Amino acid sequence: MNTDSTTSSGGARVLMFSQRNIYEPEVWRCSFNEFEKIVQNIDSVEVLAPKPNKRWFYQRKSHAMRMGKISSIPVNPGISKIRLDRYYDLFIAVCEKPSELLNVNVVEGWKDYCKTSICWLTEFYVREMPFCKSSLKVLSKFDYVLFMFDTNEPFKQVIQGEGSYLPAGIDTTLFCPYPNPPKRHIDVLSIGRRSEQTHQALLSMAYENKIFYVYDTLTNLHSSNIEQHRFLMANMAKRSRYFIVNPGKIDSAGETGGQSEFGYRYFEGAAPGTIMIGDIPKNKEFGKYFGYADAVIHLPFGSGKIGEIIEELDRQPERQKQIRKTNVVKSLLNHDWVYRWETILKMAGLKPVPQLAERKRHLEDLSERVSNEWDGES
Repeated sequence: MNTDSTTSSGGARVLMFSQRNIYEPEVWRCSFNEFEKIVQNIDSVEVLAPKPNKRWFYQRKSHAMRMGKISSIPVNPGISKIRLDRYYDLFIAVCEKPSELLNVNVVEGWKDYCKTSICWLTEFYVREMPFCKSSLKVLSKFDYVLFMFDTNEPFKQVIQGEGSYLPAGIDTTLFCPYPNPPKRHIDVLSIGRRSEQTHQALLSMAYENKIFYVYDTLTNLHSSNIEQHRFLMANMAKRSRYFIVNPGKIDSAGETGGQSEFGYRYFEGAAPGTIMIGDIPKNKEFGKYFGYADAVIHLPFGSGKIGEIIEELDRQPERQKQIRKTNVVKSLLNHDWVYRWETILKMAGLKPVPQLAERKRHLEDLSERVSNEWDGES
């Protein structure tokens, strides 16, 4: 196999295409960087991570996307072709944007050398479809397409393979506050997009020394090390009482076309046992994963009344205890990346390897400990 970067597990049954060497270390790529590492620990995986020529990659990619608006023929964005030379049971690619499908297309022969192919598509809005003809062409090559967005019926009409919904996940062992739960010294944690009205209300409380409020002050989405950034976020979340959540790109209706989707933030708030406050996505899938009582304390986007909600919750310590414990336990038993990988294996007709079962047992043991020992720390 001719490629710049390949991590091999001898006789691997899974070939995983990774975008990690193609783009700069943007913080929103943390989640699937985490997913890749966990899958390598619980299965037999070879990672295919090509490197583009950075001097002209972005220019070529821009040209490829422009051509994709008028033609369904995929144009190489500037990555050397890769020809497979051995057989695999599964080819898996995670694509977070339409343009990333063109990167995957540089792999030649995946239909010949891989028994099953699956693409997990995390962000591709319906309104973009007419402008991404070549990306959709690549998507149609896969046997199965997993969508991380509820509004996916239009995509199912144009792909040749089967399509279904699969939400994000999280490394619950990293985010879980047990076995050594820290004190929650951060009152409110806000990561990423936010309502300016809610932010100003929280700032006023912070200026008055009523709360310790941690929030983003930079707009640059790059990190010097995304693994360290992820570790920092997990540690802050475990030390936070309240966590602000909202549907993806809630402040960019022109970009989303009005789709109300949920991504990583809700999992990042639940797994460490925070109390999540924010808007609730308006789609049918959300209730399947966060349909339990108080999973999210509703605060409409654009509301400045968050102080009132916090004051009310602060008067209900038993309710807080139940919310935190429920969020952690349900995350350990439902939202770890191991469960998402298990779903993918079932789709491909593959049996899990022993390491997957070991991780599940560890999560079950940890959830039992949380259920028995949670002391309602705040």
